[in-house]
Amino acid sequence: MKFSENWLREHIQTTADRDALSAALTAIGLEVEELTPLGDGLDNVVVAEIVAAVKHPEADRLQVCEVDAGAHGRLQIVCGAPNARVGLKAPLAMVGAKIGEITIKAAKLRGVESNGMLCSTKELGLDADASGLLELPADAPVGAPLAEYLGLPDSSIELKLTPNRADCFGIRGIAYDVAAATGSEVTAFDIAPVASTIDSQLAVELNAGADAPRYLGRVIEGVDGAAKTPLWMAERLRRSGIRPVSFLVDVTQYVMLELGQPMHAFDRDLLQGPVGVRRARKGEALKLLDGRDAVVDEEFLLITDADRPVALAGVMGGYDSRVTEATKNVFLEAAHFAPAAIIGRSRKLGLHTDAAHRFERGVDPELPRIAIERATGLILDIAGGQPGPVVEAVNAADLPKPASIHLRRERIARVLGIVIDDAEIERILSALGLKVDAVADGWQVTAPPRRFDIAIEEDLIEEIARIHGYDRIPTVLPAGSARVVVSDASVVPVNDLRRQMAARDWQEAINYAFVDAAWLTKWQLQGGVALANPLSAELGVMRPMLLPGLTAALARNVARQQPRVRLFEVGRVFAPPMQAGEAPIETPRIAAIACGSARAEQWGEPDRAVDFHDAKGAVESLAAMANVALEFRRSAEPFGHPGRSADIYRVNGAGDGERIGWVGELHPGLRAQLDLDVPAVGFELDLAALSQRAPAKTEAASKYPSVRRDLSLLVPDAVSWQSLSDTVRQSAGPSLRAVRLFDRYVGKGVDSGFKSLTMGLILQEESRTLTEREVEAVVADVMAALERDHGVKIRG
Repeated sequence: MKFSENWLREHIQTTADRDALSAALTAIGLEVEELTPLGDGLDNVVVAEIVAAVKHPEADRLQVCEVDAGAHGRLQIVCGAPNARVGLKAPLAMVGAKIGEITIKAAKLRGVESNGMLCSTKELGLDADASGLLELPADAPVGAPLAEYLGLPDSSIELKLTPNRADCFGIRGIAYDVAAATGSEVTAFDIAPVASTIDSQLAVELNAGADAPRYLGRVIEGVDGAAKTPLWMAERLRRSGIRPVSFLVDVTQYVMLELGQPMHAFDRDLLQGPVGVRRARKGEALKLLDGRDAVVDEEFLLITDADRPVALAGVMGGYDSRVTEATKNVFLEAAHFAPAAIIGRSRKLGLHTDAAHRFERGVDPELPRIAIERATGLILDIAGGQPGPVVEAVNAADLPKPASIHLRRERIARVLGIVIDDAEIERILSALGLKVDAVADGWQVTAPPRRFDIAIEEDLIEEIARIHGYDRIPTVLPAGSARVVVSDASVVPVNDLRRQMAARDWQEAINYAFVDAAWLTKWQLQGGVALANPLSAELGVMRPMLLPGLTAALARNVARQQPRVRLFEVGRVFAPPMQAGEAPIETPRIAAIACGSARAEQWGEPDRAVDFHDAKGAVESLAAMANVALEFRRSAEPFGHPGRSADIYRVNGAGDGERIGWVGELHPGLRAQLDLDVPAVGFELDLAALSQRAPAKTEAASKYPSVRRDLSLLVPDAVSWQSLSDTVRQSAGPSLRAVRLFDRYVGKGVDSGFKSLTMGLILQEESRTLTEREVEAVVADVMAALERDHGVKIRG
């Protein structure tokens, strides 16, 4: 919220200077983000009129102007502004005036004397516009001090408001807070109703239920659409960050800044009536004031004229019914919209408007009538016209009702830790515009309808604390005793998993929980949870996996000449709820992604690229921390490389298992869509599968020797090692202790469609030494099962 300091001072009786006012605003939670002094040191700057102007004899872009400075006489000024012309009134900095860091002196410009400088708003420090001279109204008094005429000095104050303080998006709302903080009073601001002088009106109707419970309209005929915005109004708008456009538009902006109520003005002659509010229909289109075409759906509210969309309710007016300088008859409207009906609608269309910014946070439902009366009075005073009656449609039952809150004296002392006098509490609450009635143990307090943020007792205590002063609440160390918590050996702390990944040379990353829906399409992922009010179009869906965000981070690093990237993340993923109305399902996971060399650059071993087995090794190291047995089965995930990715299963005691994640290399097609030109491997696991540590089993080492038999096998390409291993374990019997794959070969001497695998069988008994016959019998059983189930043969 940006506003003029002098404008605020009109609404509050305070003697606090600029610095004290700024400090008070920040101290009560209305942080002053920027304060720009305006018009300080404009001595010897006066209103002047150009009475003659001729081309400079030595410069095409300069003019020699004769300027009337009133009591200061007529002066010759050399000026290069493109809008300098006879009859123009503009600021004149006379000799001796100091403009910024420049002191004006008499000088010769290309041989012609110049006794002062005609100024733009930028040169005066009032605005950033340097395109020409500041054009003053024709009735500006020649020779008058410019500062006096423009109401200077002043300052432009910009507040960084928290989302709950919607009432401070208007000068009046800010005034109440300043009055409470400085011990002053808010200036009375009674807006008398404007009596109608004609019967002209348009019917208004509501068809949006609780989303739009109040709508008011008024016809004003015979206005001067070409009327100029008065200087005092234009300056207040400009100092509030709004560039004046035309009077009929400016007056609605002025009332919005003053009261906090957005308004709109339609050209009455372009409306048929009745004017109403309803939900949009899917696919309806509307051309907005900025010229863009908006296509809306059922989530939007529309202002309609005989069911024809003419404005996007709470966001922006329509182009086809806008007011122009040719407008003679105006239809003013002011409404109350429920915040939930406006939140996110402007961002969905890529817009950001002052109206939506206010309606999203909540506007006083009693303001529409006050605002329409205020705007009517200003229009009649400046542009003339005859007003019709105010027509109102209201669903009283759907209007928000102020809550009556019981505030206890003891509760204030308990929460704040200090005792505040009853008189001070009543002063603070009354100064903020709250209705306060004393009761036995405290007060019964009713907040004004503009304070959407006050609903419970703690809200009132917060108001007391911030106005009384946080700096006046003493710092006291809390008392208490620490409780010693014994760690549970059956639980694997998530920080231990983080340390394990870091120890294996992975770096932790933190990504947004929101992702671009386009990412999910590229990854061929389903089930993303769309946000109702996204921060931006690129952050519109809750992530169903961690890998897309991690891969995007990896791609950004690769694009910045980082050849070796190894990232992991611990976070939550989201799935749609099981039933409507429930919260999304959150699942904690750990994921990782890597590219480049498997080892950091060094001389001790040959360089090789990170591959599937590096990612698999990281997964197995995490599983070992929880004593979890894993199986890896061929994966059909569309984002995984076929043949180089696997689904991860946790094996339970029964021999079967549950899927807990994925590991592998990303599909080349996906990498092409992501503009990632290097292979990348990664994994993603459910944390729940790793959080419970399985009981450790200890066994004494057998005193009898083990026997090893190595088998070289010809295996069809389609047969996976996991299936071979399962078959070996099932057929070898209880004497098998381990099966190890230690060689794989494809090439000369191996038939096409086959691969050579060499594995070692480790056999051992606990009570005796195995005989050669027993060993040969186990090997025979294993080979028979492998040949029967998988077509495997002994390699000759």
